[in-house]
Amino acid sequence: MKLPRLHERASGVLLHPTSLPGPHGSGDLGDEAVRFADALARARQRWWQMLPVGPAGYGDSPYSAHSAFAGDPILIDLDSLGVPVADAPFPADYVDYEATRRFRGLHLARAHAAFPRAYAKDKRDFEEFTVRESSWLEDYALYAAIKHRQGGAPWVAWPAPLRDRHPSALDAARRDLAEDVDRERFVQFRFAEQWARFRAACNERGVALLGDVPIFVAHDSADVWQHRDLFFLDDEGQPSVVAGVPPDYFSKTGQRWGNPLYRWSRIRRSGYRWWVDRFRKALERFDAVRLDHFIGFVRYWEVKASEPTAMNGRWMKGPGKELFDAVKRAVGDLPLVAEDLGAVTRKVTKLRRDLRLPGIRLAQFAFGTDPQAPTFLPHNHVRNAVVYTGTHDNDTTLGWFTDPGGEDSARTRDEADAERRAALAYLGCGDRLDPREVTWAMIRLVWASVANTAIVPVQDVLGLGSEARMNRPGTSGGLNWRWRLSGGLPEEALGRLAALTRTYGRAGEG
Repeated sequence: MKLPRLHERASGVLLHPTSLPGPHGSGDLGDEAVRFADALARARQRWWQMLPVGPAGYGDSPYSAHSAFAGDPILIDLDSLGVPVADAPFPADYVDYEATRRFRGLHLARAHAAFPRAYAKDKRDFEEFTVRESSWLEDYALYAAIKHRQGGAPWVAWPAPLRDRHPSALDAARRDLAEDVDRERFVQFRFAEQWARFRAACNERGVALLGDVPIFVAHDSADVWQHRDLFFLDDEGQPSVVAGVPPDYFSKTGQRWGNPLYRWSRIRRSGYRWWVDRFRKALERFDAVRLDHFIGFVRYWEVKASEPTAMNGRWMKGPGKELFDAVKRAVGDLPLVAEDLGAVTRKVTKLRRDLRLPGIRLAQFAFGTDPQAPTFLPHNHVRNAVVYTGTHDNDTTLGWFTDPGGEDSARTRDEADAERRAALAYLGCGDRLDPREVTWAMIRLVWASVANTAIVPVQDVLGLGSEARMNRPGTSGGLNWRWRLSGGLPEEALGRLAALTRTYGRAGEG
């Protein structure tokens, strides 16, 4: 079945796979994922957008992964591994990451232990995989094995010879942890195998996958441990400067992300090789990719590591078009979406336009005081864009509309009231609208846009409130990243979404 492209009129749904239902603590790449793809197809949706799929690290955030190349073991379907899976009580409406990773890790270890009895083809495929992916797999597998042996400690807290990658220490670790290292290779092999089947199943249904590549990587990651020379680190591996954003809508003190910053001059001298490899891996998994914090490729906010917040920082120049030219020469066409929310400058807009990438329009920000609000109003949209009701960082549309504002909100009460009035006026709903219908009015608004691509978070399809929010930027812990579907999508909602999709010409052929 023909898949959509970013320059064609289409629509889709945002849902991270961990949020799928299932019996083993979190969603995964098994039957429920295929059932969700079936539901999207019935609703005439042609894009399934998700968050980064690397092994989530600090705060269980997919944007703080232990590797920019590896897949998250939590997404592996246990039922297809050929080993018995024990029953265990897990909450149905959120992910208990600690318990889920422990449970799934036990079963992945059992599957690895049974692998020596595998068919010859499985072993041959495994060997070919380890050779093909060796540039990142060997260091990631060793990193993961050492990290487990060190009780989960970050690599900067390991014994100095391992922290600093002394060859003799690494050789000794490979010998002592040979079984653990091989298990990590095996887990990545199974992830890659299942991902290929999952993507094929989605594509067969006419559903394309839209992935996500964060510009920065986590400090506690195999990438930084393996490539210390590419980041601003001191002699002990600690960042000297870190990434963030200045004060904005989400935080009065800015967001101090804490990611180490790239030494772009060194990366440039290598021909941007690490980035070429990263894009190549992302485009092996996805039909298109959203570039998180696209602004950072033009300029990024540098904060001294000693600063407690992101208020005191400075703008630094990013690699610009040169990086994308190098990647395109090596990889070919780049089906990318530029997440250009925030402090957008003319240079940011110029780079996006030079690369012919769609930017992002956010309906929830169209009616308030955001500097980009006028461009988010649908009558100002352009075709080369992706328009959302909201993203994983926003409240649900129902939560946004009913938020009273005040102390626990990013808006004052007056600002929240003004946004509601402006939204109702724009939606043509008079002075009042049943809050349960606000979400569908916003979806209709987005679907009617001239923007080529329209995306709605699944929480909005279900009409859920703030209890279903995926993430609250600037916070850690709590329920961030934990929300789950407790069942399938109601046929009534799928039918309503399909009708809007046909009405506004986003259904494609068939």
